[in-house]
Amino acid sequence: MGAVSGIVAAVAGLASAQLAAAAGRPEASPVTAVGGAVVDLTPVAVREWAIRLFGTSDKLVLGLGILAVLAALAVGTGLLAVRHLPAALAVTGGFGLVGALAALSRPEASWRDALPSLVGALVSAGVLYLLVTAAGRTRPTGAPQGRADSMDRRRFGRLVAAVLAASAGVGIGARRLGAHGSADATASRARFRLPRPTVPAPPVPAGADLRVPGLGPFLTPNQDFYRVDTALVVPRVDADTWRLRIHGEGVTRPLELDLRQLLARPVVEHDITLTCVSNEVGGPYAGNARWLGVRLGDLLREAGVRPPSQGGTADQLVARSVDGMTIGTPVEAVMDGRAALLAVGMNGRPLPFAHGFPVRMVVPGLYGYVSACKWLAELRLTTFAAYDAYWVRRSWAQQAVVKTQARIDTPRPYADLSPGRVAVAGVAWAQHRGIERVQVRVDGGPWQEARLGTADGVDTWRQWVWPWQATPGRHRLEVRATDGTGAVQTGVRTGTVPDGATGWHTVDVNVRALG
Repeated sequence: MGAVSGIVAAVAGLASAQLAAAAGRPEASPVTAVGGAVVDLTPVAVREWAIRLFGTSDKLVLGLGILAVLAALAVGTGLLAVRHLPAALAVTGGFGLVGALAALSRPEASWRDALPSLVGALVSAGVLYLLVTAAGRTRPTGAPQGRADSMDRRRFGRLVAAVLAASAGVGIGARRLGAHGSADATASRARFRLPRPTVPAPPVPAGADLRVPGLGPFLTPNQDFYRVDTALVVPRVDADTWRLRIHGEGVTRPLELDLRQLLARPVVEHDITLTCVSNEVGGPYAGNARWLGVRLGDLLREAGVRPPSQGGTADQLVARSVDGMTIGTPVEAVMDGRAALLAVGMNGRPLPFAHGFPVRMVVPGLYGYVSACKWLAELRLTTFAAYDAYWVRRSWAQQAVVKTQARIDTPRPYADLSPGRVAVAGVAWAQHRGIERVQVRVDGGPWQEARLGTADGVDTWRQWVWPWQATPGRHRLEVRATDGTGAVQTGVRTGTVPDGATGWHTVDVNVRALG
């Protein structure tokens, strides 16, 4: 009964905390706050291992792991309570304090963010006291021991059922309140209509999509586009109340814009491939989309900003998300004429919430952690010497140009193939430099030229295919690319830290013997 008491008390506390968070900021709920703090404190090597192992499910695994730890602690606290109730209540209060401190450590936190964890701890302590006291009541005088024990267990069971039912009601209320809180944002996205581009992107050129079985489409569907960020709860921003502030060093005309004012400027469309710096060689964290937005360089010029090459004092543009994430981008890169955008559209639709609605940054040629701030709220001009953004404080490089990479998408690793003609195909990217050629080799032999899909500018990946006459046995396929400057992709293997992985992607396959 002590273990059950601990679990039920924890459930009641979490439900109450969730309700308090739904009434304020969802990010302040104990599981989310502690999860965010865990992400911040986790060593880079461990975080990269988790991304490799769990992929885009890493946040779900983290949340489940926190709940599992809480369950174990709840059982231990319940067992302690039947022996020393004051100590167990003190431990419960300590858990609430940990959650409150984690919530206060989050970006953009206020003192109110501590309340959900404290409310949860108070409710949990009260329920634990009630259940343990009920479980420890003495049997009625003169009652047969077996019958009295049965009566006590039934009474305890009814109390547990009542607490769980109340917790379920509180949880449902929290869910509905949270849904109501995001309803305005959901409605604003449903009402939002993408403006017609002043400068539309040309149609994807014929031959860009090779349509090889096993090779994904040239433009990545929104639902399949990779997502790597630290947001355990996806921010849902109301487009009607969204504001962007541009200020800082070298800004002579500070700006504060709503979405309508932002889109009163010329809107352009551009195909851009994005890549995450956590992408291992051959990894999945790259995607290509058609983005719609306002040119960031023009907006900075409107604010009076000059790039360093023209005497400007600021060399870093710090973008801040509504959840407090900071991303530092070289000012020179966003003002050198490339299609650096404040994007509102993705593949002909408003940005999905998971990809930054209503406004995000997209800068071709730079890894996302130094260019692709989602749920954008502020742009501040400063210097790299004066400020380190979130990821830089966690061992990543201040500046990171996307490295040339080629990936084999088909055949898959360890595929069992029939002898004969096999299409070896994949994608290669070197954003803002373009891909000039792709070569494939088998078992360390001579490099063979692959056929490239038609280029769609220098800011997107290119598909490629090479026909291989496969012979029986085990074989290793390797691929390398040459970018638009003539530089050949290095075969030296390095990890993702501090500025992106290098090396040739290799795939081992087996070709069955004839007959």
